[in-house]
Amino acid sequence: MKNIFITGITGQDGIFLVSKILKLDNKVRIFGSTRNSNETLFYKRLNALNTPKHKDIKLLNIDLEDFNSVNKLISDIEPAQIYNLTGPSSVIKSVNDNMATHTSIINIFDNLINSLKKNNISTDFFQASSSEMFSINETGKFNEESELDPLTPYAEAKMINHHKVLDLSNDHGWKIRSGIMFNHESEFRAKEYLLMQIIHSAKKISENNSNEFQIGSLDLIRDWSFAGDIVDGIYKINNAAKSNSYVIGSGIGTPIRKLVDIVFKYFELDYKEFLVINEDLTRKNNQRKIVADNRKIKSELNWTTSLTIEELVIRCIKKLDSL
Repeated sequence: MKNIFITGITGQDGIFLVSKILKLDNKVRIFGSTRNSNETLFYKRLNALNTPKHKDIKLLNIDLEDFNSVNKLISDIEPAQIYNLTGPSSVIKSVNDNMATHTSIINIFDNLINSLKKNNISTDFFQASSSEMFSINETGKFNEESELDPLTPYAEAKMINHHKVLDLSNDHGWKIRSGIMFNHESEFRAKEYLLMQIIHSAKKISENNSNEFQIGSLDLIRDWSFAGDIVDGIYKINNAAKSNSYVIGSGIGTPIRKLVDIVFKYFELDYKEFLVINEDLTRKNNQRKIVADNRKIKSELNWTTSLTIEELVIRCIKKLDSL
């Protein structure tokens, strides 16, 4: 049996990843760290993805910032694969306590790496990186060679870990890869994220429980993908990568205005009747356009997306109340 360790296992990416792994391999044991003690919801969501079995999953309430705890776990399970997906527990927390988020991201990565070193364990290691690391540029298109110049402590921490991945791979021969992920959503996304904010706002208005919708900008363009597709990329990177770094995104830019329009039309509403622009909700110096140049992952790993932006939004709306 092969042991796999996933940090942030109860987040949307962790749920899709567990489901995918169990559909492809019945000779694995999956260990996952989580801050969320709601195991019932986790398994309900796995069932919703028609995941074949659950008996080989163990959820762990472990402090990943404590080296001794991480080291003992790594020593005990000797993972053949690690997927480091953990991140801030909420968008609000990462903004309000950004230096704590910065420190946490770096400490968790270092604890995992140093535990592997101490126990002399070689493993396939996937590190979740972020498109927020990129420097502002005129084209708004980004690939593995694009300049990095993060604007937030969160993005800076992701960049620091990304550089460590490249160093461990290039100079030390580790089987470690960085996946630079662009925006991705699903029915499992927490309600404080933008798409879910839009959906919940439109739903409240349709039920006469609200009469306005606030947003910072309609003009920003982002690369949104289905989380299940992004996880397909994560899995391919950790199991068949030819390189140590890949951007993972649809390659299609969608203005926030289009997201809002799709959602409000589903509820048979005209968003212009309820819209309030509140610029305080948008970060200063925000890049207007952030879109993946995904040619490398498409050509090397034959990765592609399965849902259009319209299909993704409708999926999230229709499954909203069931999960």
